[in-house]
Amino acid sequence: MQKVSDNFKRKNLDYLLDEAYDEALENENFKEFVSKLKIKREVLKKYTSILEECSEEYHNCQNCLSLAACQNKITGYAKLPKLVNGVLEFGYRPCKYKKKLDKEEKKYSNTKLFNAPKEIKEASIKKIYKTDKNRYKTILWLTEFIKKYKKDVHQKGLYLCGNFGSGKTYLIAAIFNELGKDGVKSAIVFWPEFLNSLKASFNSDVRSEFKNKYNYVKKVPLLLIDDLGAEAVTPWARDEILCPLLQYRMDEKLPTFFTSNLDLKALENHLAITSKGDEVIKSGRIISRIKQLTEYQELISKNLRD
Repeated sequence: MQKVSDNFKRKNLDYLLDEAYDEALENENFKEFVSKLKIKREVLKKYTSILEECSEEYHNCQNCLSLAACQNKITGYAKLPKLVNGVLEFGYRPCKYKKKLDKEEKKYSNTKLFNAPKEIKEASIKKIYKTDKNRYKTILWLTEFIKKYKKDVHQKGLYLCGNFGSGKTYLIAAIFNELGKDGVKSAIVFWPEFLNSLKASFNSDVRSEFKNKYNYVKKVPLLLIDDLGAEAVTPWARDEILCPLLQYRMDEKLPTFFTSNLDLKALENHLAITSKGDEVIKSGRIISRIKQLTEYQELISKNLRD
């Protein structure tokens, strides 16, 4: 048999819950918030204090202009309720600005940089400099590459040479990031520094670092070898690193891109000279593979770094 005191306690608690909920309803923001939930009062009144917190965060989001202006406890998130089997559960949900940021970061995460400048990682087709007509041919080529790649049409990469600061690397990074939206993995390798880092890891106690770096670059679906021809040529770099890498990508039909300040003839001369003398045949092998892997374009444009 239930005690009278137990009934009294329940009635008293119910009265206190009603009182607190009615008091909260005097706030127009709270009243609007709970009305949108379409949940019975008997459920809502048990969670008045936490619903007040949710209401405040919800209305902060309604009037927010950016992540930087977020006033909630956790930037980019609002604490909100959800009814599960008659019980309210509370969790943090991302706002529209956080979702957009996460989408952008996911896109950029598909492009891996090896010794390349970080600003290249955020290259975007929308931000490409289009005023200079000398760039139109290259921009058109890259736009067509994106369309064909999305249709799974096999195509060669691009050997893009031209003056310092003409934006060669940025253009190719922009299409990599565009394809990254669809989950396509790519790598941008600043070749002179990459060789140095490979050499350092090769001579270290942890050989797996060398193997992991080299194999990733060799097998990634899209690859840009940036600033080829700016490195100090050694037989090891040319014959044991670059040549097998190009051969593998040629055999596997993996689109490969190059940027350089040198045209192919000048690059061939550059790759021929090592401490062992003039090795024209070996440099010719590299050029032959580059021609198999790419189409050739020159980009002569204003120096965008000035």
